[in-house]
Amino acid sequence: MQLPSTKPYLLRAIWEWCNDNGWTPHIAVRVDARTRVPREFVRDGQIVLNIGAEATHKLQLGNELIEFQARFGGVARQLSVPVEQVAAIYGRENGAGMAFEVEAADGDSAFTDAPPAVDSGEAGETPPEPTPPPQGGRPKLQRIK
Repeated sequence: MQLPSTKPYLLRAIWEWCNDNGWTPHIAVRVDARTRVPREFVRDGQIVLNIGAEATHKLQLGNELIEFQARFGGVARQLSVPVEQVAAIYGRENGAGMAFEVEAADGDSAFTDAPPAVDSGEAGETPPEPTPPPQGGRPKLQRIK
C-alpha cells in the first residue's frame, strides 16, 4: 500500500509558517493543461503566485488542488493549481521555504509564449517589481521527494 503524499501538508505548514512570521507566501508552479492560471503570465512553463491572505480570496489549500481568486491587472480570476505541480513554496522577503520535485506527465504541454511570470497582486494593483535576493547570495531551498 502506497502512503499518501506529505506534500499538501507541508505546503499548508509552510504557508502558515510564512504568515506567522510576517512573510508573503509564494508558490512556484509548473504549468500544465490541468493548471488554471492566467496564461499570459506564464513564462517557460512556470508561474509564481502570491498566495498571501491579502492577495487571495477564498484560498483553499486542499490535498489535491490549491484554489483561490486573485486579481491580475485589476481583473479577478479564479485559479486552480494541482498540488503535484507546485515546485516550491517560500517567503518573498527572504526566500525561506521548500522546493519539491515535479514530474513531467505524459502529454504534458508547457506554455512558453508569454510575458515574464509575476505574482498575483492585491486588488486594483499591478504586480510588483521582483524583489532582489537578500544579501549574502541566492536563497537556498531544500528539495524533497
